[in-house]
Amino acid sequence: MRREGSIDVLIADDHTILRETLKQTLELEPDLCVVATAGDARATVTSAEALRPDVVVLDVEMPGDGVVRTTKHIHRVSPRSRVIVLSMYDDPVLVQELIAHGVRGYLLKSVGREELVQAIRGVCADAERVVLSVSRESLMMSRRPRAGKLSERELSVLSLAAQGLSNAQIGTRLMIAEGTVKRHLRNIFTKLDATSRLDAVNKAMAASLLTL
Repeated sequence: MRREGSIDVLIADDHTILRETLKQTLELEPDLCVVATAGDARATVTSAEALRPDVVVLDVEMPGDGVVRTTKHIHRVSPRSRVIVLSMYDDPVLVQELIAHGVRGYLLKSVGREELVQAIRGVCADAERVVLSVSRESLMMSRRPRAGKLSERELSVLSLAAQGLSNAQIGTRLMIAEGTVKRHLRNIFTKLDATSRLDAVNKAMAASLLTL
């Protein structure tokens, strides 16, 4: 239930235990009020449109649209909502992309309660503030990488994608999560300035980064 003068928060995470833990944690604060929780991208956007929360705490990987598209939809239906992304990944390319699309915070899930609470308060108090909780190395790498700097893992992912494997099949072959495969592909597209798998494969081959 909303409280007068409180910061209204929508929590979006597909893990029920984490979602409920975050809710209980934030509601210990007298100035924070969790107005709803959601377990997928569609429910998140629907709740944001209905409730217009001050802050959306958004998991980086949920069923449905990707985090960038979900962020765009949130801003479309509730322009005043500040989005803070929680992630397991210290990913400079993703951080840069999300900030470019108006995300006000990117925090690793290893942050403490106080850091998350201060981030929520901070983005509400200052219209220009962006809160990051990533490694110094990640911040140093936040400039868009030059083409040709694909990592060994990214080359492995792209090679399997070139063979027509799905994200799930690539994940199984490399023994990594499907979400991690998506993250690698996103980085590959950024580094090669590609718009699709086929475009990425063609550009990698033209640059002699990949042979089939």
